[in-house]
Amino acid sequence: MFPLRTDINSKSFPFFTYFLILGNIFLFIYSFFMPGGFETVLRKYGCIPNELIYGKDIAPYIDFPVYLTSITSMFFHASWMHLLGNMLFLFVFGKNIEDWFGHWKFLGFYIGCGIAACIVQILLSPLSKIPMVGASGAIAGVMGAYFLLYPSSRVSTWIPVFWVIEIPAFLWLGIWIIEQIVSSMGGPGGSPIAFFAHIGGFFVGLFWVKKLRGKKTGGWK
Repeated sequence: MFPLRTDINSKSFPFFTYFLILGNIFLFIYSFFMPGGFETVLRKYGCIPNELIYGKDIAPYIDFPVYLTSITSMFFHASWMHLLGNMLFLFVFGKNIEDWFGHWKFLGFYIGCGIAACIVQILLSPLSKIPMVGASGAIAGVMGAYFLLYPSSRVSTWIPVFWVIEIPAFLWLGIWIIEQIVSSMGGPGGSPIAFFAHIGGFFVGLFWVKKLRGKKTGGWK
């Protein structure tokens, strides 16, 4: 099922949500023209657990500390479907979360969740030399925040072949995270998809907002 929109309007223009979407699309297209070609770009800028565990870059080499690939990996995607799926989720859920945090704090939250998601996946598959790429972990953090902040929001959802229906956000996101947990049960090396990064990002986002919500005096409650 694919989310289309929610029924909560943002109070401010979601500058960074749109900036991140456009930036990801631009870098995906640009990656085909970068030196070495698309596959080389993914290996250079993707987050490879083995590299971060040992602190040693593996060819093709980068010209910055290897630990920063936990950030660069968020901005490259493995395919058009990977990119468009992630950007759809960010478009639907990111606007209200940026509204709640404020623009710059939202950007910090987004990147922080993405880094945390990488760490979770690395801890569970530390010897892997397969590059992790994509914004899924960061966006999962946004979804975890949405689960806590807007549980009663209605998510217009397209179910392929059938119809568009409205589903409460807590149910939509609850089904999504359960799917990630079930899919992860084959182990961290059982799928090319980093399900543990999704799970880690979701719960980091949820608990991050849970901690902040009691201190926040403005924004959505």
